[in-house]
Amino acid sequence: MKATVKWTDGRQFVAESGSGHSVVIDGPPDHGGRNTGPRPMEMLLMGMGACASFDVLNILEKARADVSDCVASIEAERADVTPSVFTSIHVHFTVSGKGLKEKQVARAVELSAEKYCSASIMLARGGVEMSHSYSIIEDGVIEGDLEG
Repeated sequence: MKATVKWTDGRQFVAESGSGHSVVIDGPPDHGGRNTGPRPMEMLLMGMGACASFDVLNILEKARADVSDCVASIEAERADVTPSVFTSIHVHFTVSGKGLKEKQVARAVELSAEKYCSASIMLARGGVEMSHSYSIIEDGVIEGDLEG
């Protein structure tokens, strides 16, 4: 796997993956950036969330689960000193679909966290406290619906 990161100006960079996809990464104005893209640490967090989501969806698909949506909401804490590394990350998956079984969703999240998500596992091995949770939304059911 390869990537290139080219400085453009200020604290803005264009990163290109080995597969040919590009993204602008920038810093905040108070650090010389123009706020034209995510911060480097945000990219790391988003990449980890995408990696974990990829696995959860792959596992559920193999289990023939009828998934219509999957959103990973990620919250992270960083150290107050330099280097300002991640100290804890929590990923909450909201999985929507028809007839989803809680056991399958729980197992998919667990397998991603413990066996398949390279990014999550690498961060955990580096000392980041990782935690995961999930909720399931049944398609066609609106929260607060009353039967009558």
